[in-house]
Amino acid sequence: MINENINVALIGNPNVGKTSVFNQLTGLNQQVGNYPGITVEKKIGFCKLPNNIKANILDLPGTYSLNASSIDENVVIELLLNKNDKLYPDVALVVTDVENLKRNLLLFTQIKDLEIPTILVINMADRMEQKGITLDIPYLEEHLKTKISLVSSRKGFGIAELKKQIITYKTISSEPCLNASVIDPEYFDSLRKAFPSQLLYKLWLVITQDVNFLNLERKEIQSSFTKSHSDLKRLQQKETIKRYQFINDVLKVGLKVDIAIAKDFRSKLDRVLTHKVWGYAIFFAILFIIFQSIFEWSKIPMDFIDSTFANLSSLASKNLPEGVFTSLLSEGIIPGIGGILIFIPQIAFLFLFISILEESGYMSRVVFLMDKIMRKFGLSGKSVVPLISGTACAIPAIMATRNIENWKERLITILVTPFTTCSARLPVYAIIIALVIPDNYVLGFLNLQGLTLMLLYLLGFGMAIFSAYVLNKIMKIKGKTFFVVEMPNYKLPMFKNVAINVIEKTKAFVFGAGKIILAISIILWFLASYGPGKNFNNADTIQRSKVENKGIEESEMSNKIASFKLENSYIGIMGKTIEPVISPLGYDWKIGIAIISSFAAREVFVGTLATIYSVGGSDNEDTIKNKMGAEINPITGKKVFNFASGISLLLFYAFALQCASTLAITKKETNSWKWPVGQLIFMSGFAYVVALIAFQLLK
Repeated sequence: MINENINVALIGNPNVGKTSVFNQLTGLNQQVGNYPGITVEKKIGFCKLPNNIKANILDLPGTYSLNASSIDENVVIELLLNKNDKLYPDVALVVTDVENLKRNLLLFTQIKDLEIPTILVINMADRMEQKGITLDIPYLEEHLKTKISLVSSRKGFGIAELKKQIITYKTISSEPCLNASVIDPEYFDSLRKAFPSQLLYKLWLVITQDVNFLNLERKEIQSSFTKSHSDLKRLQQKETIKRYQFINDVLKVGLKVDIAIAKDFRSKLDRVLTHKVWGYAIFFAILFIIFQSIFEWSKIPMDFIDSTFANLSSLASKNLPEGVFTSLLSEGIIPGIGGILIFIPQIAFLFLFISILEESGYMSRVVFLMDKIMRKFGLSGKSVVPLISGTACAIPAIMATRNIENWKERLITILVTPFTTCSARLPVYAIIIALVIPDNYVLGFLNLQGLTLMLLYLLGFGMAIFSAYVLNKIMKIKGKTFFVVEMPNYKLPMFKNVAINVIEKTKAFVFGAGKIILAISIILWFLASYGPGKNFNNADTIQRSKVENKGIEESEMSNKIASFKLENSYIGIMGKTIEPVISPLGYDWKIGIAIISSFAAREVFVGTLATIYSVGGSDNEDTIKNKMGAEINPITGKKVFNFASGISLLLFYAFALQCASTLAITKKETNSWKWPVGQLIFMSGFAYVVALIAFQLLK
């Protein structure tokens, strides 16, 4: 058994703590990718078991049963049917919630019918005493034909015993809990006779689900065993009834609940948090605290990172030999990377708060609360999940729309989700707000900068809802879908889960953006450091020969020469070309270049300006914030980043679709370029008009 690798599949309903069990087993030893050919996220972790045995832990998407209604659920079925898949499990861990055991066991009994060695993991066992729950483990193991592991992923107990059970998976019975033929004996007997070498329940899943099974063609099976859609639905309903009858009989003896000793505050708390008045008031109060904290708590670390990179740039410029490499390093790479890393504190705090809300169970209450509003605007209640998750990133948020069955409702959700303020906009918002909004307090405790950030988030969400309303009227959506959201128990967030989530999300943001930043910084440095024609090549002579420059200090002369060269560089020529289009918005050519480059990714905006200002000035010790704040428009003689231009920029970035990855995922999910191109044109055009109006009114 030395050096044996065991494939373990973690399967379970949503909100049973499956991810917490995964984190307990694997820690930070995880990999995230996509399943081949689809964009469903795949999480694999690696766990060291006793006796030098290793386990590959695959965290499968949450599913309520093997009757798939979404792409995510199909992933679970196709893996469990395909023994040739390299991730096919040697053993399945079906994670359940001790308080919802009856519902969770439906999925468990289906997986047992696939004759895979299965361990029943009953999570949240630490709540049994509080809820007055007692379990007869030997009885349950005997009648469910499995091994049971009682765990608390919150407190970490039971995990060591679970690892020991994984090692002994070969001793676990793979016998089904109940015979599948009880669904319809005559029909299943004919199936068994036609395909005697195949597993009966797998044949049933192939007939009823849109999946492939070994070398059998679905048409081959269905040609002999064709039933109408209504007949198949009737059989599926009969299957569910039979399974629940079996589960009820087992739990009558194996599970006891004494309500007299239970201590349940959930119902009382739900009445407040989902109240039609107080629920919204509490939600907005929480939002207010989050955005106030993002600005307040991140000031010191942000200033430290900003000054550190300014010093690094200056250090490289002064101590390395003069040349192209030193120039690239001090004026391109270091300022560019610093322009994104400065926002790690704010991004980390944002993910921290989102993780706490999800871990505590409050986010499901928000989804339920907001569903009442969504329906008035023609959206499915399930649209709330993508819109809320869009605060992290629009890409996984758009992928999350797969749970919306109605195509038109799903399409509308895909089209409006990019209006929700994602974390990539946060760097732009943060730097502009810091420049143009006073760091003052209203009523002694309301920070204006934090309020502005909160208003921008609400503005994006409001625009998404309004756009959905308009699209709903235009597209004439018919029919209704019913939204079901599970209310998980309230619990104190696990520090380990929150920490892993914050680290992974922040790391993904930094490294994902860092690749783009680095590439664009190098390109921008080249375009800003070289130029055609005599003006660029003779910048020193031209500036020194000007009458108005006679007698000025050498440091000021160096700045004038650097600025002149920048204006006549390749990037300067490009910027001057587009300046007439953007000047009505209050932007100069440098901002124009930053806006264009940020179509690769919004967060590139700050890194671009950091690179341009570093090339265009001799003072590498100054921070990017100070450089932006000191920039003067040579035509108006006023600061480039003033209140009017700042608000204009904030509104532009609130509405513009500046993310190539979002366009790509929209194309993939809609299977057409028509929708992403329409998104790009409408959102960018709308952003331009709003920014134009704002600047003209405020200037």
